Amino acid sequence: MSKNVFDYVIVGAGSAGCVLAARLSEDPAVRVAVVEAGGPDTNPDIKVPYSFFKLMGTDDDWAFRSTPQSGMADREMFWPRGRTLGGSSSVNAQMWIPGHSEDYGPWAEATKGLWSWEAVEPYFRKSERWAGDPGRGASYGTEGPLWISEPRDPDPTTERFLDACAEAGLPELVDGLGGADHTGCAVTPLNQLRGERWSAADGYLRPALARDNLTVLTGTQVRRVLLKDGRATGVETDRDTLSARREIVLSAGTVGSPHLLMLSGIGDPEELRRAGVAPVAALPGVGRNLQDHLTLNLLMEATVPVPLADAYTPANRLRYERDRLGPLTSNIAEAVAFFRGDGGPGAPDLELIWAPIPFTDHGTAVRQGLTLGVILLQPQSRGRITLDAAAPTAAPLIDPGYFTAEEDLRVFLSGLRFAERLFTTKALAPLVSGPMAPWPGTVDDAGLARTVQQHGDTLYHPVGTCRMGGADDEQAVVDPYLRVHGVTGLRVADASVMPTITRGHTHAPAVMIGERAADLIRGAR
Repeated sequence: MSKNVFDYVIVGAGSAGCVLAARLSEDPAVRVAVVEAGGPDTNPDIKVPYSFFKLMGTDDDWAFRSTPQSGMADREMFWPRGRTLGGSSSVNAQMWIPGHSEDYGPWAEATKGLWSWEAVEPYFRKSERWAGDPGRGASYGTEGPLWISEPRDPDPTTERFLDACAEAGLPELVDGLGGADHTGCAVTPLNQLRGERWSAADGYLRPALARDNLTVLTGTQVRRVLLKDGRATGVETDRDTLSARREIVLSAGTVGSPHLLMLSGIGDPEELRRAGVAPVAALPGVGRNLQDHLTLNLLMEATVPVPLADAYTPANRLRYERDRLGPLTSNIAEAVAFFRGDGGPGAPDLELIWAPIPFTDHGTAVRQGLTLGVILLQPQSRGRITLDAAAPTAAPLIDPGYFTAEEDLRVFLSGLRFAERLFTTKALAPLVSGPMAPWPGTVDDAGLARTVQQHGDTLYHPVGTCRMGGADDEQAVVDPYLRVHGVTGLRVADASVMPTITRGHTHAPAVMIGERAADLIRGAR
């Protein structure tokens, strides 16, 4: 048998791809290959929780940029995405928040119930292994591959943030954020084990590497999917060609998966021709339906010490290396809150992130300050990804479409006003003395909107560009079983298949999608 012939070829070793590689290779009768454009996850900063922002712009990051955004002062937005084993789970802030149960209602509608909350919740639990308090109950996983921990050595101000939320009427979620409803506040559940990052590569891929039937190719970029008579037969890489006897699964992410489909001739025929690609399968929804969480940080001057501002001192490095304690164990985003901007009932539409350090421009500032990040959880705006050129090495055009829906700005401003009030509570007011640039302090709505446009940014959660739906949905890219419409032997399994974005952080849903996809694939034999 040729070394380049496999039963399954998985493109991308990120949050979902690592899951698929591990689960499909559990069957010793099949050969599995996973192809990753980036290198091994050997950068020492990957393991240090605090250092995630130092990975941006390195070889472990695709470092995409968006097209100029008219709703964001015509800025080109920086879009970091993981480019190493573990994908974005190796470079993110380690937050494990599956979302609200209501998030999965639209998924169920698009798939005739196959992706309802009741259907997907067991896959979250299958992946989880909670460290610490064993009394979380049966609704939390205890034996899965992914360790989840509370902050190991949180900053003293994090408890004050929770007190401030209580003053504002937000209950503390004492059982954490893994359940069906997360309206309220809590310390952040983290993909960490004893103060170190625990990525999808750590939990899923690395234990599977000992299997003879699993091949992992790093530093290998897939150029296109090979198609013959309507069937995907293999992939062409920058090194070789790999054949798949059963299926190819694209797990290259919300940017990478639609890009590969389009490079392979699958997409909107007119747009493909304009980019110099011959159409093979007409799927106009490829690259559309792009959604992302937008954020703006309120920075305040601190009147109390800010240990995270001096995280890299020799003493802190020694404490981390010796005891796995101190500021370097912090993921910076130490606590969160979920709420509705209108104060009414129903699932939250806004999130707050507490960071006990100034965090701006995708990194920390060595200054004495505190940060409240405000996140728009349910954007109505939609963007898209299109080809810029037929060359596989050319990055696609990324247009998030921020604030193309007017309602988004209104909801976002209500969240910023809530965050302003939170800084005036008895719990937080003594900790701050005034605004820190670029936050302007209290201004009217027009000034606040300008601040959003000039300084708002991505929370790194793009989804939706290969969304699920039935054959009667002309914008759907994959069916409820994640099979690409009109092409045999080809699936997509990553955050790109999400019909709508979740009220949380997208690593956990991507892992769940990988777990569910593995069962769907094995059931299709």
